[in-house]
Amino acid sequence: MTTLLEVKNLKKYFPAASNTLFNKRFLKAVDDVSFSIKKGETLGLVGESGCGKTTTGKTVIRLYEPTAGQIIYDGKDITKVNMLPYRRKMQIVFQDPYASLDPRMTVGDIVGEAIDIHNLAPSNAERKEKIITLLEHVGLNSEHANRFPHEFSGGQRQRIGIARALAVDPEFIVCDEPVSALDVSIQAQIINMFEELQEEMGLTYLFIAHDLSVVKHISNRIGVMYLGKLVELADSYELTFHSLHPYTKSLVSAIPVPDPKESRERQRIVLEGDVPSPLDPPSGCRFRTRCRYATKICAEEEPEFKEVRSGHFVACHHCCE
Repeated sequence: MTTLLEVKNLKKYFPAASNTLFNKRFLKAVDDVSFSIKKGETLGLVGESGCGKTTTGKTVIRLYEPTAGQIIYDGKDITKVNMLPYRRKMQIVFQDPYASLDPRMTVGDIVGEAIDIHNLAPSNAERKEKIITLLEHVGLNSEHANRFPHEFSGGQRQRIGIARALAVDPEFIVCDEPVSALDVSIQAQIINMFEELQEEMGLTYLFIAHDLSVVKHISNRIGVMYLGKLVELADSYELTFHSLHPYTKSLVSAIPVPDPKESRERQRIVLEGDVPSPLDPPSGCRFRTRCRYATKICAEEEPEFKEVRSGHFVACHHCCE
């Protein structure tokens, strides 16, 4: 498979309030993150709230402008180009189906807006037909086109958001925690729909979530973020059953197990302390303040994000000892 998206040393810093004029402070939301996604693949991105995963997704499609680094899409560097031609190829499904849809627009106009911007329907009849086809594709019907977002449930609204993303026939979709605001029963339906759409349309996903059990179901590979850094990246099975980073091990231990006996026997790894502030991250390894294996080198040197097994990358001084 050929690589569709390659991200090199991506950084996104937000300016923060400082006490003095000369001492500028920055919130390092994404700090030197690198990964690639192959065509037709799903890369999952997990981590606690505030770790930078959503900012990574939005920066990759340049809803946020990167502070530094490179974004290479289909062999072309798009870090500083006009994004309008790439808006057709790269889309996003937002986390909150209540906030991401304009309450004053009908569903037909919400889905049809991108069709109008990119001139994808020569006539009104073709536009209407395309909108109805898209709605049916995501499990809605033609009657829904004339309704407003407030008339729908959360799961239905997320389907509208997905139809809007599909309206321009994209190749790559950032799924920004698309099921976290939904009931568990609806989550399964939406995830199954994402998989079906991927098979039908050859889509490539960056699937962002804080729930590893959701991500491992849909992803080919999984990356784990902590405080703006990528700490581990591996095949979905490899990361779940042979994780190396202490933080990843803690996340894996929290995945619910359906067997009560096995659940009782499993040892949960509970992290102590709070996540440090991204305004003032710890020196060296950012996870060291919550890590039981931390030593002097962890405070002095930042661990290199390197390949330790085939396709398995990790940033830890002690993972392979």
